[in-house]
Amino acid sequence: MNTLFVVGIGPGGPEFLTGEAREALSRAQVLCGYTVYVDLVAPLFPGKETYTSPMTKELERCRWALETAQSGRDVAFVCSGDAGVYGMAGLLLQLAPQFPAVEIRVVAGVTAALSGGAVLGAPLGHDFCVISLSDLLTPWKVIETRLRCAARGDFCLCLYNPSSRKRAGYLQKACDILLEEGRSPQTVCGWVKNIGREGQESRVLSLSDLRAEQLDMFTTVFIGSSTTQEVNGRMVTPRGYEQKCGW
Repeated sequence: MNTLFVVGIGPGGPEFLTGEAREALSRAQVLCGYTVYVDLVAPLFPGKETYTSPMTKELERCRWALETAQSGRDVAFVCSGDAGVYGMAGLLLQLAPQFPAVEIRVVAGVTAALSGGAVLGAPLGHDFCVISLSDLLTPWKVIETRLRCAARGDFCLCLYNPSSRKRAGYLQKACDILLEEGRSPQTVCGWVKNIGREGQESRVLSLSDLRAEQLDMFTTVFIGSSTTQEVNGRMVTPRGYEQKCGW
């Protein structure tokens, strides 16, 4: 039985690849994925055959990878971050019954919530929600409901896909929803752009200032809970040790 590895490569830098990811990429005969992601790892494995396609061709890529694995070659399907967090692992597993001769192995990676959180400090130190603002596959009404529920639960939020050329006002809309639900304008927030890649940028700011930011699809946004603090320029959401230990 041939293997299709679904590999999360983290933010993209070689230092973020796990040992398991390196092993899977080394073993595979073909590297497959969205062009930008394959280009990040292909130089680390010279001589490997690659198959890439642009955004919006996810179904075609998945079928190609499964068909190639079924034909007799081990394939590594490359995903940024973690393959199971807004990645292709789910779609590949949904299609898997059509390709019974293929074994699918999902290889975990460092998702943007974790790598971006590390840049900012410790914004996810307590309970948090991860929500994508992209309405390409999820209706905005559903996204809005999830934002309101997260606000009411006082979760720290990590927002993927905060805006794009077609969705320029979505981050502002999300901030407005949180403000409507009682989140303070002074809530500590942060964003990280191009995590682990050339041109990495980050900023810690208030929710009211975040509302006016012009960000893009390569940026991950963190919106603190009522307990999140700015400590020496870092974003920290306490877990509660100061209450337990009395300091």
